[in-house]
Amino acid sequence: MVAAETKSKPVIQYRDRTAQFYTEDALAISSGQTPLDMVYIPPGIFQMGSPKGERGHRKAEGPQHSVTIVQPFFMGKYPVTQAQWRAVAALPQVKRDLNADPSNFKGDNRPVEQITWYDAVEFCQRLEKATDRPYRLPTEAEWEYACRAGTTTPFHFGQSITTDLTNYRGTDWEIGGTTLSGAYGDGPHGEFREETTDVGSFEAANTFGLYDMHGNVWEWCEDHWHGTYEGAPEDGSAWISSDKSKKSRVLRGGSWFSNPEICRSANRGGDAPDLRDNLTGFRVVCGLARD
Repeated sequence: MVAAETKSKPVIQYRDRTAQFYTEDALAISSGQTPLDMVYIPPGIFQMGSPKGERGHRKAEGPQHSVTIVQPFFMGKYPVTQAQWRAVAALPQVKRDLNADPSNFKGDNRPVEQITWYDAVEFCQRLEKATDRPYRLPTEAEWEYACRAGTTTPFHFGQSITTDLTNYRGTDWEIGGTTLSGAYGDGPHGEFREETTDVGSFEAANTFGLYDMHGNVWEWCEDHWHGTYEGAPEDGSAWISSDKSKKSRVLRGGSWFSNPEICRSANRGGDAPDLRDNLTGFRVVCGLARD
């Protein structure tokens, strides 16, 4: 681990706010486990993607464009936990079976992982049926808007990030002759925990009151993967392709295994909807579908 250098100015920004939320009472999870808190996300306008000068910028993050989130929605305060997953897996099946205990890194309050996109959709459908509320996956635009929470910097913390604030790979990693840095910009190196951590372990919510938007587990979105934002919707709706051969779905946020560039607000990935690994989970949205 490389010790943090003394900086002339802080790289992390803190913002105070009071989050509006409700707790989903339909989940019968035991005392001491993280409740399913749903945080209010107001409508607004933001710049989606990253400018070419941002460190880590990739072609897939452009062109940067204005998106208007017309309808407010609620989003999970945390990624879905293993206790929450078990509670919903016990509800009546809608379309597919769910493994009640799929995760590699065990812990009731750790994020559930080893979840395919299809599994995440089934979770939302079961929860919707049990509560009569419109639960679903976030659209990619909703996810980035919620993550940024009014910021335009690479992370909702500011220009950099530290492993004191979230779970990612804070050590250098050499792969294929290239060294991927565990530090971002003027930020320090840090820990590589090599596993998930309990949701909300770090006192670093964004202005909307959301935790773990950077790192811990990748999060599925509703949208099909597209290589750039050319032709992307500008109203916050899901970008669903009419091309039946296009199956990959969007992933956001990075994971415990990712270097800090991958955990930026604008970074985006995509993979097959049947992907199942210990890097990937999801969080839910409650609100009318934007597609």
